[in-house]
Amino acid sequence: MADTTPSRLTIPQLATPARLSLGNTSPAISTADHLRFQLDHAQARDAVHTPLDLALLTEGLRDRKLQPVHLRSAAPNRAAYLRRPDLGRTLHPDSIEALHHWTTKDVSSRPEVRSTAAERPASPSQDAISPTNPTPSSILYPLSSIPCSPLILLADGLSALALERHALPLLDATLPLLPTPYSLLPVLTNARVALADPIGELLSADITILLIGERPGLSSPDSLGVYITWAPRPGRTDAERNCISNIRGSVGLSYNEAAHRIAHYLREAARLHTTGITLKDPAPTLQLP
Repeated sequence: MADTTPSRLTIPQLATPARLSLGNTSPAISTADHLRFQLDHAQARDAVHTPLDLALLTEGLRDRKLQPVHLRSAAPNRAAYLRRPDLGRTLHPDSIEALHHWTTKDVSSRPEVRSTAAERPASPSQDAISPTNPTPSSILYPLSSIPCSPLILLADGLSALALERHALPLLDATLPLLPTPYSLLPVLTNARVALADPIGELLSADITILLIGERPGLSSPDSLGVYITWAPRPGRTDAERNCISNIRGSVGLSYNEAAHRIAHYLREAARLHTTGITLKDPAPTLQLP
């Protein structure tokens, strides 16, 4: 009977997908490890260059009675987005016009809604807002009694794959923890983190929660990050945000753990009226491999 006890060289591989204790033949790594490296490198490149499947994501949001809003950065295509990070932080004029049109609509006659998304009836029309269709069929404002008005945004970032795989499960875990009912949910393409700042300012959000695809690694082409910013406006720095990274379900930070960290930051931000280095991380949940 073969001995299945892990050796001292394979034990690290059981705890992390990082390249540790690779096999070798003379000075070279094994063929299997070399091929796995090439595959992981190709998957990381594909994650950067593959565009977001907007139709699939929009369908999932509508199934949750959420109103997707497609907005785009000033980057005209993926190549420009990668070469010019500044364009990914700038909102396209068409999207600015769409947001201005939405914010000036009279919503005084719209009914108040309850806080549970599952209890909200679907609107007669589920058309997403776009530069050519700037008026949503249903606009749900936060209740005035809550301590802050959060705005959730989804962005492709450097890995649209991460958003497609993990955004909806994370929303399922997060929305029940939020203190306010709303439906409008911007979906941003060719976006950098700072693109949420002008959108949050235009929509008068107290705080933004940006779900964005992170830069792919050789062992994580689909890692999702969350950036939380109090009082969003252009010019905010990374030191004024809180980041939750490596959200990947069972192979990274779990959706439930990420959702509770989001709720923690929201609670602390509403109490202190700030985000960033001033806020302390919640106590980590330690798990042995």
